[in-house]
Amino acid sequence: MRVSIATAPGGANPNEDWVAATPTLAVVLDGLSTAGLDTGCRHGVPWYVAQLGGHLMAALAEPGRPLADGLAQALDQVAALHPGCDLGNPGTPSATVSILRAGAEHFDYLVLADSPIVFERADNYQVVTDLRVDTVVPELRAETERFATGTLEHSEAVRRMVKAQRLTRNTLDGYWVAASTGEAAHHAVTGAVPLADVRAAAVLSDGVSRLVTEYRAASWADAFAMLREAGADGLISAVRKVEATDPDGLRWPRFKSGDDAAVAFCRMP
Repeated sequence: MRVSIATAPGGANPNEDWVAATPTLAVVLDGLSTAGLDTGCRHGVPWYVAQLGGHLMAALAEPGRPLADGLAQALDQVAALHPGCDLGNPGTPSATVSILRAGAEHFDYLVLADSPIVFERADNYQVVTDLRVDTVVPELRAETERFATGTLEHSEAVRRMVKAQRLTRNTLDGYWVAASTGEAAHHAVTGAVPLADVRAAAVLSDGVSRLVTEYRAASWADAFAMLREAGADGLISAVRKVEATDPDGLRWPRFKSGDDAAVAFCRMP
């Protein structure tokens, strides 16, 4: 593959997204917001995603290794790096994970939570994502949409939602993300797509995919055209331009005025 990558913070805080790629592998991580709540960890989300990303790339250096096995190993290795932290805290640093790997005949993919992988075919687009988090505490999610982004009321509503979500995180009745044990890797969405069917693919954090899925300011065809014409940075810039027209989240209710963004654009030679 020819892979171009980009990532950018959504505001003044450190970027909690992470992206890396090789000619056969693309990985995007999106660290979960803490909403100012305790995590039991002294390191923080940016540290966590950087450590998980590096260990994950190393774990998948063996081409035939199942993606879930590599992720499970990386999760256990990162947990071993900070045994002094309270890894049983429901808010322990965590992240979405999306992995795309090109083999001899197939793309293998793994998606854990809501950072999608989009495959461009000759006549359609296939979106692979994991939206189980959207089924959790929907009434509290709806409450966050009543207030303008950046207000005290909005921040408090988001904090209540995140606190409740944490109680269902990595449980059979809730949703799964990369956190402190390898178990979550085996609850990811996995599969394979024939290489011959794919013209290009995009691995995205939801800070980018929302241009299509939430804002509906572009189609997937538009997004892939932007990627070809302006690159990964150009697609992130397009998201920012749309968000600038609605800084208070009144047209498109959201948790932050601008979210961290990460893209890996993979083109077939």
